[in-house]
Amino acid sequence: MAQISPKLLIPESFQVSRDDITGQLGLIWELIKTPLIVPLLQLGVYVCLAMSLMLFMERVYMGIVIILVKLFWKKPEKRYKFELIQDDVELGSSNFPVVLIQIPMFNEKEVYKISIGAACGLSWPSDRLVIQVLDDSTDPAIK
Repeated sequence: MAQISPKLLIPESFQVSRDDITGQLGLIWELIKTPLIVPLLQLGVYVCLAMSLMLFMERVYMGIVIILVKLFWKKPEKRYKFELIQDDVELGSSNFPVVLIQIPMFNEKEVYKISIGAACGLSWPSDRLVIQVLDDSTDPAIK
């Protein structure tokens, strides 16, 4: 079998030494860089500038909105006409409405003491407070 020469597989225009290949790649890079890469980079810079300007305008807008809300927003005391519940010695705790607190439980023996204790520790008249523990546990140790 005859040995195939590399000159037969590669055209003569591509048969150059290693220094010539790097030189040609450098030349191709120089030819492509100016008309293609530079405009793409400039476009990227303009897009970044536009986005920065949009962020700045949003910050200014939100600052104005916050200032206007703080200046002109009505306080809850002015928006709603309500009076605080006053302690009345003659009426006792009947001024306060009856409040029902329901605590659902399901196999949660780690937290039942804490949640019931927190409900019992509320600052509300005890005769106007109803606490229900709704227990659907399947564990007989909890019940």
